[in-house]
Parts: sequence; C-alpha cells; structure tokens
Amino acid sequence: MSSAPPWDVRRLPGADGRVFLVTGGNAGIGYFVAEQLSATGATVVLGCRDPGRAEAALASIRGRVPGSRVRAVRMDLADLSSLGAVVESLGVERLDAVVHNAGVALDDPPRVETGDGNELMFGTNHLGHFALTRWLMPLLSAAPAARVVTMGSFAAKSERLDLDDLQSRKDYRPKRAYGRSKLAQMYFGVELDRRLRAVGSTVASVVVHPGGALDSLTPSRPLVHVRTAGARLSAAPASLLLQGKHAGAWSAVRAVLDPAVRGGQLWGPRVFGLRGEPRREPVWSHLADPLVPARLWDASCDLTGIGSSAVPGWPGLRAAGVAEPAPGK
Repeated sequence: MSSAPPWDVRRLPGADGRVFLVTGGNAGIGYFVAEQLSATGATVVLGCRDPGRAEAALASIRGRVPGSRVRAVRMDLADLSSLGAVVESLGVERLDAVVHNAGVALDDPPRVETGDGNELMFGTNHLGHFALTRWLMPLLSAAPAARVVTMGSFAAKSERLDLDDLQSRKDYRPKRAYGRSKLAQMYFGVELDRRLRAVGSTVASVVVHPGGALDSLTPSRPLVHVRTAGARLSAAPASLLLQGKHAGAWSAVRAVLDPAVRGGQLWGPRVFGLRGEPRREPVWSHLADPLVPARLWDASCDLTGIGSSAVPGWPGLRAAGVAEPAPGK
C-alpha cells in the first residue's frame, strides 16, 4: 500500500527551489499550467511570442498568487534559429521541467509556411519543440530528475501521420494538419523517453492531453480571458462531457509535480479522456508503434539541422549508434 496521499488538483505539493518553463504560458491551457505551478513556490518562466500578452499573463498570475516567482522570455518556436539564444536568456543553471504547450491552430486555408520553409503548424507545434528540447537538454540534465512534458491533443487520437508528406504539401486540410502536428508532438514525447532510457539519462519524458477543453467553460482571468454570461449559458450542456482550460491544465501539472508519474506514460482526464481529474491511461495503440516515431525522429533531425551537431545530453546521436563529440566540439 502506498503512503502517498491521493492526488488533489487543488492542493498541489510544494516545489520551492525548482524551475519550470511553460511554452505558450500567456494564454489558454498554458496560462493555467503556469498559474497552477506558480502556486507551488517554484520559479515559473513563460515562453511567449508576444511581449504584451506575456506581461498581461504575468500580471494576472501575480494578482492571483501573491509572492509568485514568475517571469517571461520571448520565444518564437516557428523561428528555429532563435531558440539557442532563447535558452541562453533563461539565465538558469538547471531546469526541472519544461511543458511543451505552445501551439498554432489554423482553421482555414491557405497553407502557411514558417521562415524556415516548414508548414506553420507542423513547424511550430512539433519541430519548434523538438529543436527547443535539444537546446534545453544540458539544463534538464543538470537537474536531479527533470521532466519533459508534452501537451498532445485528443484530436490526435483519430489521426495518422503521412511520413511521406509531413509538411502537408499534397493535400492540405487545416484541421487534419493540426491534428497530425499534435500527433507528431506525442510521438516525439514517447520516442524521446525511449532514447533517454537507452542512454541512462535522469530526464524523463511524459505525454499528456487536456481532453475537451473549451474557452466557454473556462473561468475568467480579466487580463487574459473573459467569459461572458452568454457563453457560460450556451456552454452549460457541454459541461457534461467537456471542461474548461483550467481543468485541461491538470494533466500537465500532475506530470510535472507527481513523483509517481514515470517517463513514457500518457496522462489525460479521467472521464472518457475528455474531462475530470488526471489519470494515467493506456498509451494509444498507434503511439506504441516503434517504427513511426523512429522515422519521424530522423526526419525531424534533418528538418531542424540537429543531426549535424551534438549537445551534451541529447540522445539522438548515441541512440543511432554514433558517439557524441566531447563538450565544446
């Protein structure tokens, strides 16, 4: 019998002295991940593309969590060449967890590319976080037991990757491209943990998803999000199966803080995977396929240029049977 108390989303364990990074922490689920983690005493850094929205999020958190240690760094995951400098700007000696939450979702054509020539959703949601993890790995490896928490999506459950058209050039459909970009993120989270275990790393990679999280069921944070009375009334029937973004954050927060969570696991809401407190769920069958994530990893290395240089702690080269050069090479 375990002596650990049951997990309570409203009574989180303390995390004084720890440092967490939340990408996209200025809005939506990422904001609530940052707000909830800031109540533990940890230092929480918001990675945000828009400085104005970052300042609004910081003011909101500080107003709700007196004494919170929160700050922001400017981060554009669509600009792969900028991410090394972003990590340097963190100004920390170690990182205890990163929550890969930021994402772009387009509803309508046309297809848009990043400055690097990648389809915007795939390039930001997956490749941006893939490259960011590479730069963060020395800081994560310096922590006693760091975690990489990847925020997937329930929309990815019904999608399958086309490894011959990762950039959606042949048949671009925005909703499908978004679902596939989130599936690619989840594959990365699973494959990253497998490779970390193979090299004996102390870093663990956990995949989570928020279930069905709607703005209309999300409590107001006046500087960040306002829910109108009309939206609240119209969304009432949906609350039977879905939840707000504050609750969508719970799985990621547990994956960061709960010592019982292990690398390679998948966590999501308790009720039909759509709403409720977080629980471990079986890894989806297509996520468990070892061939697809391995091929995606190789393609991601090529698309980000990671295969041409090594960073201490990054498992890609050694896992492929190539020795890593000494630090500084």
